[in-house]
Amino acid sequence: MRLLLAEDEKELSRALCAILEKNNYSVDAVFNGNDALDYLETGDYDGAVLDIMMPGMDGLTVLRLLREQRNTVPVLLLTAKSEIEDKVTGLDAGANDYLTKPFAAKELLARIRVMTRERNQSVNALLRRGNLTLNLASFELSSPAGSFRLASKEFQMMEMLMSNPKNLISTERFLERIWGYDSDAELNVVWVYLSYLRKKLAALKADVQIKAVRNAGYFLEERL
Repeated sequence: MRLLLAEDEKELSRALCAILEKNNYSVDAVFNGNDALDYLETGDYDGAVLDIMMPGMDGLTVLRLLREQRNTVPVLLLTAKSEIEDKVTGLDAGANDYLTKPFAAKELLARIRVMTRERNQSVNALLRRGNLTLNLASFELSSPAGSFRLASKEFQMMEMLMSNPKNLISTERFLERIWGYDSDAELNVVWVYLSYLRKKLAALKADVQIKAVRNAGYFLEERL
């Protein structure tokens, strides 16, 4: 699941990115409202965490502009303000939730799960393809032959493949979606992780395989 984090306090941003990535989210971090709006207008995000007080453009303005464009990405607002009027203003502007600083990491994660649940269907959802099952809550990939708890990026790649079994996913799309726009990672890192997944599918005696289409991308195909 991919999130945009817009927080101008860089030390806090780094800490939040570490927490989110540890919990299997891909995160793009920006530090002002103008960049936040640009990323949300051009990117494909499952949710956004916006600080209200940011340079350039505040979080409420970013939110209002998104909703005017009929962009329905779930948004959690962060602010040091705790007055009821501020909360009402944020929710009326189209926010899905509101969290006042300081907050506990567990509460942040819980609120993100709640606001993205509709898109993700359920935090306990299971994806099934052939004899494979991917548990979206435990990150476990299993078959009758056994199971693996996938690492964060392996899980995200497998989720993309199993959620879009007939669609080609390009190397660039994997890189953008999982590593983020600003990542220094090169295309070969995608190939390395696909190799890891293929080895796990072989160990699980999966009746689906990751197929490559030259210069186009990858998809899941059932073995004949």
